[in-house]
Amino acid sequence: MMVLVLLAASARAAVFNPETTTLSNGMQVVLVENHRAPVVTHMVWYKAGAADEVPGTSGIAHFLEHLMFKGTKDIGPGEFSKIVARNGGQDNAFTTWDYTAYFQNIARDRLGMVMEMEADRMQNLQLTDKVVLPERDVIIEERRMRTDNNPSALLGEQMRNALFMQHPYGRPIIGWLHEMQQLTTQDAMAWYKKWYTPNNAILVVAGDITMAELKPMAEKYYGGIKGHDVPKRVRVKEPTQHAPRKVTLTDARVGQSSMSRYYLAPSYNTEHADEAAPLEVFSEILGSGTTSRLYKTLVVDQKLATTAGSFYDPVAMDLSTFGFYAVPRDGVEMADLEAALDDEIAKTLKEGITQKELDEARQRLLDSAVFARDSLSGAARTLGEALAVGLSVDQVENWPDRINAVTVEQVNDAARAVLDDKRSVTGWLLRPKGAKGPGMPTAPVTGEMETH
Repeated sequence: MMVLVLLAASARAAVFNPETTTLSNGMQVVLVENHRAPVVTHMVWYKAGAADEVPGTSGIAHFLEHLMFKGTKDIGPGEFSKIVARNGGQDNAFTTWDYTAYFQNIARDRLGMVMEMEADRMQNLQLTDKVVLPERDVIIEERRMRTDNNPSALLGEQMRNALFMQHPYGRPIIGWLHEMQQLTTQDAMAWYKKWYTPNNAILVVAGDITMAELKPMAEKYYGGIKGHDVPKRVRVKEPTQHAPRKVTLTDARVGQSSMSRYYLAPSYNTEHADEAAPLEVFSEILGSGTTSRLYKTLVVDQKLATTAGSFYDPVAMDLSTFGFYAVPRDGVEMADLEAALDDEIAKTLKEGITQKELDEARQRLLDSAVFARDSLSGAARTLGEALAVGLSVDQVENWPDRINAVTVEQVNDAARAVLDDKRSVTGWLLRPKGAKGPGMPTAPVTGEMETH
């Protein structure tokens, strides 16, 4: 799974070797040197995401991400990306529940240019109804295309809302439609002024530059921006859950039926954080790739599914999710597939994993970390994501040690603690019998984060 590769990228303790410093205004600066080519990835991360929104304004974090491209006094609406492109670079941004990030991939000798532009919109964003209201229509259309017209996305949204009964992780990042329709210029500027300040931001640069070169540039472009106090990020605690939930969505647009299941799980920031590394190993064993237990049982041996797997992402401010997905073969009833999945999970929990499985899974995770080291953006994203949710550089760099220290007993104990049906939601995505037409391609609902 992509999530495991991303997490494994954080294992490059012998490769990342990041340098860090902090500007006088509180902005953290992180550098990963890579001199293979004269290019850099430049990222600015803000520690504010959809889970920080005030109830009733869902989608404002993602909306402001769009509006950050709408101009300042010196750069007109839409010009930011055009300038980057004219200089041979690429740029974009993404919003999650825990953070919002902006990035550019560009030649080393253009780094100062993008730093100047990013610093400009950090402090000088100008918004009016003339640009905000049409962009509101854009995000509404984005929701319609990506969620409302996509049955698997709709199911995932409903499943998360059922899984997180109280926590804001149950809100969609893009927002609820009826609340998005009410977002205003004032809402956007309030969010901007509340969270977008250098002491709430992290600058991550990866590529062909040294800290001796980067720090003066960071001071020049970002160091003069005055910071301000930001509110404490208050997250409500999820209440005790007493019963499993089931969500079924039947839609003629479904191309292929599928099923998914989410469990509440710890992250590296929560109680029982010591279970996170064992759960990463467990997910690798049970549901990662064609050699995993689920794939061999459901796809190869029993021939009930065309694909099956697991997913887990422990990099979050609060609780995470551990889950499974499977797509039935033609003619296989979903109830039979779910029963087979349950049987394999129960067997694994009862018998436990073996030392051989642990050794092989651990090696695959560490190998994937080595393979991922060539990616500039992967290095920058792994570090930025971790820091934005409150983890430290040392926690990122020490990831291989945690994986190497995992024991069979820890994996089995963590799996038995987390795979508790009372803390789960199962989703069925069904194509009606007799539905005509091919339907939409169906991706398994894995609960991964939404990006722009």
